[in-house]
Amino acid sequence: MPPIPEQIRWGFWDGIGPGDDALGPLRGKRVLAVGSGPGHHVVHLAREHGALVDAIELSPTQHQRAIQHFGDVRGVRFMQGDAVEHLRTAEPYDAAYAIGTLACNDPHYLLPALGDGLGSGARLVFSALHTNLYGHGPSSVVVPRQEMVRIRDQEPIPLQMWVLTPQLWEDVLVDYGFRVETIDLLRAPEADNPVVVQLIRARRTSRT
Repeated sequence: MPPIPEQIRWGFWDGIGPGDDALGPLRGKRVLAVGSGPGHHVVHLAREHGALVDAIELSPTQHQRAIQHFGDVRGVRFMQGDAVEHLRTAEPYDAAYAIGTLACNDPHYLLPALGDGLGSGARLVFSALHTNLYGHGPSSVVVPRQEMVRIRDQEPIPLQMWVLTPQLWEDVLVDYGFRVETIDLLRAPEADNPVVVQLIRARRTSRT
C-alpha cells in the first residue's frame, strides 16, 4: 500500500516547498485532483483537511491500485478517465490541483476545461518541471517535448510534457481565465542536482 504522506510533496524532495499550505483551507470544499495516481495524496487531504476529493486518473492501472488500497475512504471518489471529459458534466469545483501531471497535457486542451469547471475565485495549484536532470531549462513556446520520468523505483520512462517558462505558464493561464498569484521555483537540495520544479498558484477570475 502506498504510504499516506504527512504533507503534499509538490516536487521530488521531502521538506522542499510549502506542502498543504499551497492549497489553503479545504474543509468541506470540493476538490479535483488531476492525475491522482495511486491515491495517497487525495486520501491525506480527505483525512487531514476534510476535503471532498474527486480523484481523476487516466491510467487504468493506477486507478485500480487506488481503488484496491483506498476505495473505502470517506470523502474520496476515485474515477478513471480523461479530466476534460469529466469536467464537461461536473459541478463546479472549489479547488483543483495536480502534482506534475497537468504538464503532461496540452495546456490549450486542459486549461479551458479547468476554467469552465472551477468556480469564481477557486484555486488551481500545480507543479511542473522547469529544469530537467540534464540541466535543460524550459521552453519559450507552447510545444511538448520528451522527458524521462522515474516513477518510484522503476526504470525511467519517456513522457511527453509541456516544460514552459514561468512567464509562458502565466500567459496561458491568463488566456483561460486565471490570475496567477505566485510561481515558486523548488530546487533540489543537492548542490550537484540541476532539477528545478515550478509550483504555480492561480485563481479562477470572477465571471462576468
